Amino acid sequence: MIDLSIIVPAYNEEENISFATREIHKALKDTKFSYEIIFVDDGSSDGTWEEMEKVKENYENIIIAKHRKNRGKTDALLTGYRLARGKSILLFDADLQYNPNDIKRLYNKMEKGYDIVSGWKQGGYSKQFVSYVYNFLSRRLFNLPIHDQNSIKIFKREILEKVSLRKDWHRFLVALAVNEGYSVSEIKVTLSPRRFGKTKYGGKGRIIIGIFDLLSVKFQITFLRKPMLLFGTTGSIFILLGVITGLVSLFLRYVLHHGFRPLLYLVMLFIISGLLLLAMGFLGETLASINERISRVEKGISEKKENTKGEDPKSK
Repeated sequence: MIDLSIIVPAYNEEENISFATREIHKALKDTKFSYEIIFVDDGSSDGTWEEMEKVKENYENIIIAKHRKNRGKTDALLTGYRLARGKSILLFDADLQYNPNDIKRLYNKMEKGYDIVSGWKQGGYSKQFVSYVYNFLSRRLFNLPIHDQNSIKIFKREILEKVSLRKDWHRFLVALAVNEGYSVSEIKVTLSPRRFGKTKYGGKGRIIIGIFDLLSVKFQITFLRKPMLLFGTTGSIFILLGVITGLVSLFLRYVLHHGFRPLLYLVMLFIISGLLLLAMGFLGETLASINERISRVEKGISEKKENTKGEDPKSK
C-alpha cells in the first residue's frame, strides 16, 4: 500500500498526457507522502494510449489501463480503483483545468481527519451558472455541508467499497459518502481554461440528464430504503380521494337526484391509481429487503477478506 493513488481518466487527451504527468510530478516532488498516477484511456480514438505508454516508460510510478470503448468517467474511476494501491484516491482531470499544486493541499486537508475533501471552484469559468444551479439543488436535496460536489476530490479508498456507483454517478460521490456517514470538507480551488484539446462535456442534454440523475440518487438513498413511505402514502391518498369522490357522487345521485357520470370515472381513476401505487410499494419493500440481504452478504465477504489479510500464514 502507498499513501495516494491519483486516477486520471482520459478520452482523446493525446496532447495533455505527457504535460499532465510532468506537472503533477513537479507539484509533488517535495511531498512526504508516496503516490502513483493511474491513467485510464476511456476508449480514445487518437494517440492517447500511445502517449500513456511513453510516460510509463519514463516514470516508475505510472500505471496505465485501457477501455475498448468509451464507457464514461465513472467506469474509468472504478477501473483505476481496481488497480490502485493507495490508501486514499484522488480523481484528477487530464486536461489540467485543476492546478496540480492543489493535490497536496487536498491531501493535507484530508489528513486533518476528514474522509473526503472536495474542491470549491473559484473565479469565472464556462458553465458557471449551470454549476451553481446544480450545486444549489445538491445542497438542498442531500443536505451537503460543502458548496461544490462536482469538482476535484480526494477520498479514502474504503468509500468506493461502501457506495454503489452507476454511470455518471462519480458526480454524486460526496452525497453518497455523506449518506453513509463519512465526514466531508472542502478547500477553494481555481479552475483554469484547458490548454490543449476540446472539452468532452457540453450540450443542453447533459443538463436534463444531470437533473434526472440528481432525482435518481435522491430516490436511491431515501425512498428506496422505505418505498412504502412514498408509494403507500401516495396510494392511500388516492384511495381516500376516490372514497370521498364516491360519497359526493352518491350524495348528488340519491339526495339531489342529479347524477354526474364523470364523477364515476374519477372514482375509478383514483381507486385504481391508489391500488397500483400500493402494489408498487409492496414490490419496492420486497426489492429493498433483497437489496439489504445482498448488502449484508457483501459486508460479510469484505470483513472476511480483511480478517484474512491480517492472519499469519504460519498459523494456518
